Amino acid sequence: MIKHVAVLMGGLSSERSVSLRSGEACAKALEQEGFRVTRVDVGRDVAEVLARLKPDVAFNALHGPAGEDGTIQGVLEILRIPYTHSGVLASALAMNKDKAKVVLAAAGVPVPQGFVVSRFDAAKQHVLPPPYVLKPVSEGSSYGVFIVREGTSHPPQEMLREDWPHGDLMLAEKFIGGRELTCAVLGDTPLGVIEIKAAHGGWYDFDAKYAPGGSFHELPAKLKENIYQNVQHLALKAHRALGCRGVSRTDFRYDDRPEGTGELVVLEVNTQPGMTETSLAPEMAAHSGMTFGELVKWMVQDASCDR
Repeated sequence: MIKHVAVLMGGLSSERSVSLRSGEACAKALEQEGFRVTRVDVGRDVAEVLARLKPDVAFNALHGPAGEDGTIQGVLEILRIPYTHSGVLASALAMNKDKAKVVLAAAGVPVPQGFVVSRFDAAKQHVLPPPYVLKPVSEGSSYGVFIVREGTSHPPQEMLREDWPHGDLMLAEKFIGGRELTCAVLGDTPLGVIEIKAAHGGWYDFDAKYAPGGSFHELPAKLKENIYQNVQHLALKAHRALGCRGVSRTDFRYDDRPEGTGELVVLEVNTQPGMTETSLAPEMAAHSGMTFGELVKWMVQDASCDR
């Protein structure tokens, strides 16, 4: 019987602040569900800390590198502590946007055209005709992402900063206009589809994600029934193609503008989606009738090794 849950939060990545919010929300909910909870602010001594604590389950509320890329998952496998979310391979694969796109495309999941380029080359001259998107190969929460608009004379020069913290490889992709959609998968079941509308007509950047009033979520998204069902189908297909477990969330662009292409493409799969009560995946779970407490309890009960 599961009694003691270690909630892994904080960590070493640029998404530390987001993870602390997710972790605290999950820890409180798990306590209310009757579990004994230890909050673990993950540092480089995490293996030693967990070996001493000996929890029944590790609830992974980490985001970004070291928490979402297979690293902590490998530590937990060695310690044989059952854990939530995806395993080593799926986590590492989904975190590398370029490699994930290869696997998704091979599975028949539509993805944007693009290629990897060094940040130095991307800053010298346009690597694609504007509009296009530049994003770090292995980051989350929209850190280091640029939309290069039509009429822009040169690429973003921020990528040349000496203190640039997001790695040297960037993914360049054709910009796809239209709507921002997202759909979570719980176990083997796709949940509802949300359309995300950034405030003031902007794009879904870090502030839109986390600042109060930064975005509006329309659930269920107002889509034609066949499109709605196709988003759910593709979210589950992407989840399975990468080998995800537990909860994942897949982000889409759908270009239904009058002058648009009609494209529906998968941008990325998040194996560690935000987990506050107002985050997207818990919002979808609530829409399906599952409280936040029931969601985190399900995740703990679903935890295992060899994921």
